[in-house]
Order: sequence, then C-alpha cells, then structure tokens
Amino acid sequence: MQTSRPVFVVSIHDVSPLSRERVAIMLGDLTAAGVGRTSLLVIPDHHHKAAMAGNAAFCGWLQEMAAQGHEIVLHGYFHLRPKSSGFKENFTTEFYTAGEGEFYDLSENEARLRLENGLRDFAGSGFHPRGFIAPAWLLGPEAEKAVIKAGFDYTTRLQNFKDLKTGRVDASQSLVWSVRAAWRRMVSLWWNAALLRRLQTAPLLRFGLHPPDWDHPTIREQILGLIRETLAGREAITYEEWLERSRLE
Repeated sequence: MQTSRPVFVVSIHDVSPLSRERVAIMLGDLTAAGVGRTSLLVIPDHHHKAAMAGNAAFCGWLQEMAAQGHEIVLHGYFHLRPKSSGFKENFTTEFYTAGEGEFYDLSENEARLRLENGLRDFAGSGFHPRGFIAPAWLLGPEAEKAVIKAGFDYTTRLQNFKDLKTGRVDASQSLVWSVRAAWRRMVSLWWNAALLRRLQTAPLLRFGLHPPDWDHPTIREQILGLIRETLAGREAITYEEWLERSRLE
C-alpha cells in the first residue's frame, strides 16, 4: 500500500483514571516533539479498580483530548486476565505481559458481554469507537468473532493492522518497550533502534507506548528521539485516519 506521504501512528495504551496524570505528561512531551494527535487506548474499568463510568473528571478530560484530535479506542474492559491451568496460556500471558492478556482466550460470549459493557460506558460520555485493540494485542479467535459482530471497524496486533470490515491485513510491526526489569529495558533500547531502521520503507510505522515507559529516562528519551527522527519523513496520524486512507487506495 502506498499513501500520499508515509505515515506513523503513536498509540498510548492503558489509559484510565489510574494513568491519567502520567498520560497527560506523555501527551505534553509528544506535542512538544511534534505529535499533535495519537490513538488513546482506554480501559473502561482498569483492573476492577478504576471505572470510567461515573468519573466526571476523567471523562471530561478524555472529551477534551478527543476535541484536540486524539482518537479514543476501546482497550479491553478490565485489562486483567486471571491465571489458568494451562502452561502455554500462562507463559504467554504472564511472562510476556504480566497477566494482562484479557482477551487472549475468552469465549465469544464472554467477550461479547465485555464489549457491550465497554461500548455502554463509552457511549455514556459520547464516545463511539471504531477500533478495538486487545490488551497486549492478544486477541483470541473466539474473542475476535465477538469484536467483528460488535461492529468494530479495525483491530491491531503486535505485527499487523486489520480492517475488520474487509478482512484486509496490513503488516506493521509495532515498536514497543518492555520496562519491567533492567534486562528488558536494555534489550528494548537495542531492539527498537534496530527495528526502526529495518522498517524505514514500511507504509505504516507504529509506536506503542505505555505509561510506565515514562518512569525510565533512557526509555523516554529514546522514544521521543525516535519519534522526532520519524517526523522528519512521516506524518503522525491516528489509526482511524489510517483506516480511512487505506480504504481510498
């Protein structure tokens, strides 16, 4: 796919009342770096501890962000996945993502219920998201059926963007940083610098950011530096804008 100008998307994951203050700092830094709009991945009830429904301050802030051009995306419901008895499942969702792969192995019915609740909570503040992105990008086949039936236009996984209406899949490896341990941070710094060089000709570049990234100065500085570098040759857009442009090709 070719667009009129190469583009990239900056998404901020795990946006909720628990992370609002840190996300506001991230958005301020991104604006200063030249990124005026992002895709904000919002959790309706973060870890069962922070419901957006009824939280007027958070919802009002989110409405302000949308008015400024940021896209509001549904990002799971609780974000948390209980441990199961399966080794493979636990390895994937515990080692890889610290137990946060909520939609990894949900049944279609359970996924449907959580999507309905999320859409209800969003609609209460005037949001009608076109995108659903599963926590840790782990969207299982049964849950994907529910996402499609719920009417979402797109989803993303770590390595691609999918138009759920047409079935079209665009390869797009996201840059993402793991900061839970010192060795993970070191590997992330090396990996993302190399990955960005490898993806220079990709039609769509993606930066997947998380609030804890901003707790580590070297990670934060690399992210902002790579984004400034990318802005020299690409336009920053949202996932929804990418969807619309891709459908015009």
